Amino acid sequence: MKSKSFNDGAERTFVLVLDPGEEAFKSITEFAEREKITGASVFAIGAFSQAKVGWFDFAAKTYKPIEVGEQCEVLSLLGDVAQGDDGKASLHLHAVLGLQDGTVRGGHLLSGLVQPTLEVTITETVVHLRRKKRPELGIALISI
Repeated sequence: MKSKSFNDGAERTFVLVLDPGEEAFKSITEFAEREKITGASVFAIGAFSQAKVGWFDFAAKTYKPIEVGEQCEVLSLLGDVAQGDDGKASLHLHAVLGLQDGTVRGGHLLSGLVQPTLEVTITETVVHLRRKKRPELGIALISI
């Protein structure tokens, strides 16, 4: 991964360029943790050789995985970074993935193997965000 930081005073903006073979969710999480990012918006485009997105089953309080076992375009990847209950960077990312026949798969990004690149922009917010586990929902949500 290559990265560049742009600082305009109150906010930092980072551009990451992930390399082939990197696991996107893990790489972005590790970067956010290393840079001590506690509140940010994230967007990206690129492609994966394979990916897994999830659909949240509210009744079961768990993500049902949707495997994408082929090369796909990352048409849109949007989300945020907050600080989790454990004090570490907590990502919440949604992805729309385009397949070769023009169909799409989408959901919460659970994993994605970069091929050939993923261009990620992280824009830090001036406010630190905190994600708290909501047992009644089965997920952690930003608490404001």
